[in-house]
Amino acid sequence: MVELDRIDHSILRELQKNGRITVTELASRVGLSKTPCQVRMRRLEEQGYITGYTALVNQTKLGLSHIAFAQVTLSDTSSKALAAFNHAISQISAVEQCHMIAGNFDYLLKVRTRNMAEYRQVLGEQINALPHVLQTSTFVVMENVKDKGL
Repeated sequence: MVELDRIDHSILRELQKNGRITVTELASRVGLSKTPCQVRMRRLEEQGYITGYTALVNQTKLGLSHIAFAQVTLSDTSSKALAAFNHAISQISAVEQCHMIAGNFDYLLKVRTRNMAEYRQVLGEQINALPHVLQTSTFVVMENVKDKGL
């Protein structure tokens, strides 16, 4: 695997800003001609630095403006229990992100719903029903101050 240089990092930054940028424009911004830029992009994809291209969707316009973070503590943290939880959490569409945490709880979830009532339903009927869930604690977002995805 080739170590990334400043041009590779520039390519990655530009693509994170605008994944639909043309190769010609990208090459111009990073100081390359089109063909070497394409070669570098292909290498970055093949080596797994670029894992895909996607559209960023305004979730608020879709009516999904309620964001809550839920701390989840499991009753069992054996490999089997963690695998069961990891598989089950992936089935809940309202869970945007799930991170295993080193600390006083086991997982931190980012949950996006239409409103508090819908969040209560997701928490009570789906998240709390997951394998080995012992306890949850919720933090409701009052204002989204910084989000790299927007």
